[in-house]
Parts: sequence; C-alpha cells; structure tokens
Amino acid sequence: MAEQDVQSIINIINLYGFAVDTQRWDLFDQIFTGDVDADFSESAHWHDLARFKSDFAVFHHPFDSTQHAMMNHLVKVSGNVAQAFTYGTWRLIRKGVEGGDFWEGTGWYDDELARSGNSWLIRRRICRIVWWGGNPLVQETIPGVRFELRSTALRHEAEAGRVGYLNAIQPG
Repeated sequence: MAEQDVQSIINIINLYGFAVDTQRWDLFDQIFTGDVDADFSESAHWHDLARFKSDFAVFHHPFDSTQHAMMNHLVKVSGNVAQAFTYGTWRLIRKGVEGGDFWEGTGWYDDELARSGNSWLIRRRICRIVWWGGNPLVQETIPGVRFELRSTALRHEAEAGRVGYLNAIQPG
C-alpha cells in the first residue's frame, strides 16, 4: 500500500467536511464519482452526484454555520480500489429555531473508493449516526422533510457484515 495513496484518500475524506462547511458543492466533483451511492439513511440515500449535490445545497443553505470534523482514518488500498473508515462529528447551527439553535452528532463514514487517474473518488459512502444531541428541529430545513435520527451501534453493523472496511481487512 503506497503511503501516497493513503494520504490522498484521507485528503479526499477531509475535503468533504470542508466542502460542506463552505457550501462549495462543486468540490464534490473532486470527492465523489458521478454515480456515487451515498447512503446516509433510508430517507437520505442518493444514487447520482448531481442530485446529491443539489439536495445537500438545499438542505444546508438555511444554516448559519456548520462544522464537520473527520478523524481516526483507517484506509486499506487494494490495487485501484480502497476502503476507508472515518469517525465524524458535525454541528449544525440555525439561529432562531424554537427549542435551541444547534444540533450536533457523532457517527462514522464507511467509504469505498476507486482510483480515477492520479486521484481517488468515493463511489460508495455509508454514513451512520452513533449519538446526537441538541434540537432536532434545527436540521428540519426543508418543509415537510424529516431525517431519521436513529442511532446505530457500530458493533451491530459489524456483526451483521455491513462494514465494508472490516470486510476488506479480514482474511477469507
């Protein structure tokens, strides 16, 4: 595994948080494949980059501020394919919402990446919430749309074989 590949993948994953927090959706073109499978929950699942970018723009526009932090990167490269697992925290701030101005959560991203020329792009992403706190109304930025806030225990996902990174590093 080339250290350059690992660093490139970590940079792509970190660029995601920066893209969201700056609302520079054009940066998603440097992060995801055009046919990305982005699974954030049953009610937030995309199968193409254009729709993913559009929906994220609409959802994030009303926030006064957001902060996404990516950490504890694990990366496994195998030829032109890679698996990455990353813990994340995020805080969403929208002033004037009844019940409080912020919602925050922690969770994880399980990514499958493909080499694209000299860089890497995420072609499949699973994001799950482990914990959340604050006012859930803060994230209801689209009238009539409510996102699932179901917490997920990583150990249960691993036991069920639903963690791509774990599948990539285990023999057999």
